[in-house]
Amino acid sequence: MSDRARDPSIETVTSIVQSMQRVAVLGAHESATRPAHYVPEALHQGGIEIVPVNERFVGKTLWGEPVLAKLDDIEGPVDVVDVFRRPDVLPTHLPEILGMNPLPQVVWLQKGIRNDDFAEVLRNEGITVVQDRCLMVDFRSMR
Repeated sequence: MSDRARDPSIETVTSIVQSMQRVAVLGAHESATRPAHYVPEALHQGGIEIVPVNERFVGKTLWGEPVLAKLDDIEGPVDVVDVFRRPDVLPTHLPEILGMNPLPQVVWLQKGIRNDDFAEVLRNEGITVVQDRCLMVDFRSMR
């Protein structure tokens, strides 16, 4: 089976988007011109709780929440980890993703981001992985 064949069905993606309530944003950015800002901003405006994660902005507040350094610093569950990081650095985030308690249900790699080896590790832990899709676009069309 090809790696693309393992991508979730459109029905699964729709279910994720329609049920998500709390989204952690790995690589959240303070600049409104960056996708890592305006995508979570759109979700926040749509009623989704956003947990910003970016060690460069710790001490700041985005979307009414303090920016955290790492995903495993998050208290409580998140439905989706929305990832704004280059594909080649994704494996460095595996320990913090797998250190989350509880594990996220979904790891969503934004448009243009795909790493099949990274995705396979997460799938083996029971986490659904969506790759190369814009969560904002799907949120706007599926909610």
